[in-house]
Amino acid sequence: MDKQTFWQLIETARADAAAHEVAPRAAELLAGFPEAEIAAAQQVLWDLLAESYRSPLWAAAYVINGGCSDDGFDYFRGWLLTQGRATFDAALADPDSLAAHPAVREAAAEGLELWDEEALSIVWTAYETATGRELPADSFTIGYPPLDPSWDFDFDDEEQVTTRLPCLSALFDYS
Repeated sequence: MDKQTFWQLIETARADAAAHEVAPRAAELLAGFPEAEIAAAQQVLWDLLAESYRSPLWAAAYVINGGCSDDGFDYFRGWLLTQGRATFDAALADPDSLAAHPAVREAAAEGLELWDEEALSIVWTAYETATGRELPADSFTIGYPPLDPSWDFDFDDEEQVTTRLPCLSALFDYS
């Protein structure tokens, strides 16, 4: 499995399911792949999570969700994955661009949090469904890059956040 195939899987799941059911639908679809491809998808998933492990995105998640722990950032990135490649790539290039996303705008208006813990287990679920066994631990490695030191500040620092994420700050009345 490569990234392109993984993203196609997510797009198909998005087309087939309601927004809150993308991860279960993706797992269901993935369970139909050959066992080796399912296992290989876990590395792709973790590579995407590592790629999105960035301080600016963490700051955006903090603003959107009114705070963001380590686990909360994982779950936020799970939600981001379920939004599809275009949204994922745009958010990595400019996390402030999330202010234009309909779900983010709804979250701001309704006081909702955006996260999807289930997205982190798409492959585990698919593998177990397809084989009746747990995903082998040696089928993937996890390695996160260091966080950007220029974003090493308290995300409660209104001045820093509003300067760096002006659209999200305005949308969430971050002051």
